[in-house]
Amino acid sequence: MTTFHIPAMSCGHCVRSITEAVQATDAQAQVQADLPTHSVHITSTTPPEALAAALAAAGYPPAPAAA
Repeated sequence: MTTFHIPAMSCGHCVRSITEAVQATDAQAQVQADLPTHSVHITSTTPPEALAAALAAAGYPPAPAAA
């Protein structure tokens, strides 16, 4: 499972857009969004880098990982 922090995610429409972007990359991906924490948990065989690129292309770039 890959987890991304997406600061721009704030409503149900955002969740749908994120889910569609991920599933356009991997139709079998499972997406679980947590609006209060702005986190998205994705179960997919697609590399995390490709998922992050799909999210960014949809207008929801993941925040950089905390160091």
